[in-house]
Amino acid sequence: MAGERVAAEKRGATTIADRVVAKIAAQAAREALHGVPEGAEAPHAGVVVHDGVARVRIGLELDYPSDIGAQCGAVRHQVAHRVHALAGMEVPEVDVRVERLHSAQTRASQGRTR
Repeated sequence: MAGERVAAEKRGATTIADRVVAKIAAQAAREALHGVPEGAEAPHAGVVVHDGVARVRIGLELDYPSDIGAQCGAVRHQVAHRVHALAGMEVPEVDVRVERLHSAQTRASQGRTR
């Protein structure tokens, strides 16, 4: 009986916690941005998983001026791709929120002391 096969419907299932999917999504956002802008917080993600489908919300801080639309598109694509590849979940929705823009001028003025 040790070598007997168990039918698929009688085997256990692997569940991946929302927080794990959120970590995958945040890492994928960093990959898409090729890192984090100087002085910015790392991307963070919120995820809701239901029936193997993940809905992802990513918060970002970006450099300015830059092509914000292209960066957001790259983040959407990379997050959907990596979550699907690593967690096996469909990702029909990636909501990207730009929470702050960082300009070279702002960074220079923050480093000055009077």
